[in-house]
Formats: sequence, C-alpha cells, structure tokens
Amino acid sequence: MYLNKAYLIGNLTRDPELKALPSGTKVASFSLATNRIYKDKDGNRKEIADFHNIVAFGRLGELSAQYLKKGSQALVEGRIQTRSWDAQDGSKKYRTEIIADSVQFGSKPGASSSKSAAPQEGEAASSDAGSSSSKEDTGEAIEYPKDEINPDDIPF
Repeated sequence: MYLNKAYLIGNLTRDPELKALPSGTKVASFSLATNRIYKDKDGNRKEIADFHNIVAFGRLGELSAQYLKKGSQALVEGRIQTRSWDAQDGSKKYRTEIIADSVQFGSKPGASSSKSAAPQEGEAASSDAGSSSSKEDTGEAIEYPKDEINPDDIPF
C-alpha cells in the first residue's frame, strides 16, 4: 500500500500565476507559507516559515487564480511531486511541488470579521478579547452555557 497525500494550511506569499498548457488546460501556480513553532535546546521559542510550491490544474487552477491573492489563507489538499529538468548551463534542476486536488479558500488579508471565534492553535486567547466588542456588534458573539456539563449526560 502506498500513500502520497499532503494537507497544508497557510498564507499565500504571492498572487497565483495562471498559464495555459499547449492543450489549453489552465494551470495556476502559487506559493504557500506555513509556520512551525518549536523550542530550541535552551528553551527559547523559535518560529520558522516553510514555503511550499502549489500547482492547480483545470477549473481548480482558474478558481484559485480568481479568488486567491497574496496574504490569503488557504487549505490545500494534494500530492507531493518532484520534477526535474536540464538547465541551460547543463546542470540538472529539481522542484518539489504539491499538485492540488482541492483548495479551500480561507480568510482574506485584512479581513478581521472572518476570523473564527475560537482561537487557533498557537494564537493567544487574549487576542480575541480586544475585538469582542466588534463581534457583538455584528452578531458573531458566542454565548456559552453557564451550567457545567455533566459527563453522564453525553450520549456516547
């Protein structure tokens, strides 16, 4: 059994570039940045950005080029593929890409109202405290039950 599957959630580092193959098939390519947070041997928090090359064919490529822009958040599901070619100077070049099977569009750059109400992993819960008044104004405030949940009431 073999499996080649990649799931990435990140932000676009540039606008998608849409081209057409000689057959007429549209191809969009863009780069997605993901962050990785870890602690070094001294216990200091470090953050590293990884950059991924994404390729989307056909209608998926057209929609990606139409709706995604630099800074947009996207979830990409696809497979990893490395291609190679001979450069003009005679050396062999390699490029590893994610060939997208599906792309889900996330929040747009600068769109604060589309942020989810629950903080994401790595996000401080206090970051939503300052914007809670704007969520109440737009009707997006979440009201949590005041009673505690009894584990015996859960049906599974």
